[in-house]
Formats: sequence, C-alpha cells, structure tokens
Amino acid sequence: MKNLFAAARVEEVKERMAQLRPHSERLWGKMNAAQAVAHCSAGLELALGDRIPPRMFMGRIIGRVVKPMALGNDQPMGRNSPTMKDLVVQDERDLGTERGRLRGLVDRFAAAGPKGCTTHPHSFFGPLTPEEWATLMYKHLDHHLRQFGV
Repeated sequence: MKNLFAAARVEEVKERMAQLRPHSERLWGKMNAAQAVAHCSAGLELALGDRIPPRMFMGRIIGRVVKPMALGNDQPMGRNSPTMKDLVVQDERDLGTERGRLRGLVDRFAAAGPKGCTTHPHSFFGPLTPEEWATLMYKHLDHHLRQFGV
C-alpha cells in the first residue's frame, strides 16, 4: 500500500507539490492552493503529535467501521471528503512559504519513520498504527494534490 514511509512516495509528493502555482485552479473544494498546502501541513502535525485534537463524537461511533474502508486499500480519498474543523484554513497564505513548511514536515515524518508517529488517537478513526498514519498521510496529500490537478 502507498504510504509516506516509502522514499519513492516522498519524492512523488514533493515533485507534485512543486507543480502547484498560486493560481492553480481547484477541481473541487473551497481552499486555494496555498490554503490546501497549509491544511496538509496541519494534517502531518497530527500524525507527528504536534497537534492533539479531541475525539469527534461521530468518530467514536463509526470511526472503527470506516477506518478499514478508508485505509485498507490504495483507493484515493473521494472529492469533498469531510475534514476536521480545526484543520480548515480560511485566511490567505503564501504558497512558497506553505510549500516549504510542508516539505519540511514530509521530510521529518519520513525520516522519523514509525517511531515518529503519535500514539494519540486520530480524532475520527481512533487509534492508528504507524503504518496506518503513513497511509493516511499519503492519501491526504494525494487527495489535495489531485484537487489541483497535480
């Protein structure tokens, strides 16, 4: 399964990020490219344990059931997938700054490997193994890069 512990996937997402432009048109959603990149950084901060959000009520109810459907295959995330409100970026951002920040977080995540992942439960899915975190992080980045056609 594709995940962010694989060096080839890390290089892939970096190459795709380099193709983003400040005025890249989105194919779905509300965020512009810089906001989406900032949003992706926030997602990696969850996986690294830099952000520790509370569990969502709906996640406690259905997270365990949805988790294998979302993370048990290489299918990409669907358009307009729900997101945590804490990760929504609405203010204006600079794409170059946000891209540099995301590249650093991708490198940090990949270099730390399984030991670098948080043990705090995901707010929706609940407890994740390091491999599940790595799969989710790849899928999340892929989702937002596809959002802008890269």
